Amino acid sequence: MPIVNVQVPREGTAPGRQSVTEEEKARLIAGVSQVLLEVLNKPLESTYVVIEEVDLDNWGWGGLPTAEYRKLAAAKGT
Repeated sequence: MPIVNVQVPREGTAPGRQSVTEEEKARLIAGVSQVLLEVLNKPLESTYVVIEEVDLDNWGWGGLPTAEYRKLAAAKGT
């Protein structure tokens, strides 16, 4: 029985959203489960997918908090 943990930042995927939508989560669960079926031959009904939304200020990237990293990257034009 595989258990897959997916962590995503708690931020919207479009303007005005504050988190991942239920539809997006359902698509993630279906997609991850399908990959395990195709690659490892694990039945869909035995695969658990856990989605955890993490507050953006709890993410770090490139040695910096994510918000600072993004500002730096934007200033550099990357």
